[in-house]
Amino acid sequence: EEIPAWFSFPEVVRELRKAYPPRSRRGLTLFFTGLSGSGKSTLAKIIYAKLLEAGGRPVTLLDGDVVRLNLSSELGFSREHRFLNVNRIGFVASEITKNRGVAICAPIAPYTQMRRSVREMIEPHGDFIEIHVATSLDACEARDRKGLYAKARRGEIPEFTGISDPYEIPEQPELRVDTEGLTPMEAAQDIYLYLLREGYLDAAGSLGE
Repeated sequence: EEIPAWFSFPEVVRELRKAYPPRSRRGLTLFFTGLSGSGKSTLAKIIYAKLLEAGGRPVTLLDGDVVRLNLSSELGFSREHRFLNVNRIGFVASEITKNRGVAICAPIAPYTQMRRSVREMIEPHGDFIEIHVATSLDACEARDRKGLYAKARRGEIPEFTGISDPYEIPEQPELRVDTEGLTPMEAAQDIYLYLLREGYLDAAGSLGE
């Protein structure tokens, strides 16, 4: 919460407010994780649009597929390359967070240690919210318009998360959303209300100045 003016001398309060700003004025990373087809990118884009509309600070969307194409195009899908790709996303997000911006990331990020590493990279500079998009494998396969899961089951795509490579379910994410029982807009609204309730948005619903 905001440090009240009566807490100390005005000049002391000013310095404390700089050193310990409320959540609505700190840098923030929203880190969506889940299986391919879980709805990560859809939710990330909705939240991105909502936060842009709310205003107050710059918001950047780091979608997993887009980052792979532009920042990690030389990488494959081995465990080592997956770590490197997500660490690159984490580094960019940490720089945005350090400068009091908001980074929205939506990689698969299948491994616990991978997500922990990104958290440790970002938390010295601001807040980190891990959002597990907990869509089941069956639902992801049913939604798969590109046929990636079918190809993976036929062995045509090696090291495919959920089929031939594990997805380690987050044990204690800040937020877990189930897109099977909610529409994307309803799930995004739950995320937005969480940000408001936890003080990441100010009373007016904006990101603060």
